[in-house]
Amino acid sequence: MPRAVKLKSISLPQTITYVLDSNVLIHDPNALLNFDEHRVIIPMTVLEELDHLKNSKQIIASDCRQAIRLIDKIVGSACPEEIARGVPINRAMQSPQQGTLAIIMEHAKSNLTHLSNNLNDNQIINDVCQLQKAHPDGKVVLVTKDINMRLKARGCGIHAEDYHSDHQVSDINLLSKGFLEVNGSFWDNVEQVDTEQVGGYTYHTLSRTDRLKEIAINEFILDEQGFVGRVIQATDHTIRLLHLSYDQLMNQKAWGLKPLDIYQAIALYLLLDPDIHLVNLNGPAGSGKTILALAAAIEMTVASKQYRRIIATRSTRGLDEDIGYLPGTEQEKMEPWLGAITDNMEALHKDDENTNSSVDYILEQMPIHFKSLNYIRGRSFQESLIIIDECQNLTPHQMKTIITRAGMGTKVICLGNLAQIDTPYLSPVSSGLTYLTGRFRGFEYGGMIHLEGVPRSALAAYAEENL
Repeated sequence: MPRAVKLKSISLPQTITYVLDSNVLIHDPNALLNFDEHRVIIPMTVLEELDHLKNSKQIIASDCRQAIRLIDKIVGSACPEEIARGVPINRAMQSPQQGTLAIIMEHAKSNLTHLSNNLNDNQIINDVCQLQKAHPDGKVVLVTKDINMRLKARGCGIHAEDYHSDHQVSDINLLSKGFLEVNGSFWDNVEQVDTEQVGGYTYHTLSRTDRLKEIAINEFILDEQGFVGRVIQATDHTIRLLHLSYDQLMNQKAWGLKPLDIYQAIALYLLLDPDIHLVNLNGPAGSGKTILALAAAIEMTVASKQYRRIIATRSTRGLDEDIGYLPGTEQEKMEPWLGAITDNMEALHKDDENTNSSVDYILEQMPIHFKSLNYIRGRSFQESLIIIDECQNLTPHQMKTIITRAGMGTKVICLGNLAQIDTPYLSPVSSGLTYLTGRFRGFEYGGMIHLEGVPRSALAAYAEENL
């Protein structure tokens, strides 16, 4: 007779109740799908906030409408009792545990509240307090991108978290710079290399070592001896470098502009490369992001005719709310917000006999269009060069919406400074610029460079470091 086997009990993971704030659904309209088998709850206050914002002139209006449509799709024809209990969240990839979505139909009663109900944030916190008291054995988490709301919630005994699903890095210092700097000579620690000459170019193939394990395609290796190598192929075990001339990089020109340092040089190299469809430049104020992008754009549209037109836009807090009240056409409304473009055009022609006349002439000859981000949604741009300034103020979802507007023969240049985020609920790790950098790393037709230093002036450099 076989001996009885004692079976160990299997402990299933605890189902967590996540209560979402409206800013989470605005930041990522598909956030409901990212909580696995857990229970997701949306307070009625959040639906009211989304309803209020869905018809506004803000760029977030489209995100609100998308979030509402997803909620409606999940809830479907469920009755009020089913909605309060929780409707299964059906995803594209079916799984045994799909999670549920519920809506809190009423605000918390006054005898259960911790805060006055005069603010929407307080109403949501009070709803979470009521949930906690109704389910003392379960874990209830408030998810919001509002730091102050998280602090208030914790003061009321509520576990509150930021929305982390789209974070590419936990620390902004872990973000790739687009290049690897080596002290001394890069070749001193290379044991074996296969070098070949093809069509006038020099290529090096070498094994991945510990110091090269993170480098990706279209990133660069720089050393103190003047070696510059661009990674053109990368596998798990080897990388292939294109050997670039330091002097040629430093002497390349775009509309008369020459780079001031090697970081600007490799950035300009990527900007002028017709096979690179996405260039991401980030760095401190005055590091040359806009003037490099503009010089390359003019060179490729006016001089070499690679693109039919330039689309210039930017994200800045207040832009999409205020543009509708400004007089004039869309082009005239956008020009005050895109002063950085015209300022840098003046800098490119500062040595001309009449700078203003040169700028006016270029504006007449160059098909440049200033566009609001609101008007870019839903369009497709063919054979265009799109410059998006202040990308650090975009959410990952907004960044995706804009990048997907690029049609055939279009190049996109993203500019930003993660130290100057002006948008509420965004931080360097949750910014669309960080998301773009992480998601497109290793993309065959994309490249990014973190520009170093502040060549604008000694004053700007000191202010950037000390203020």
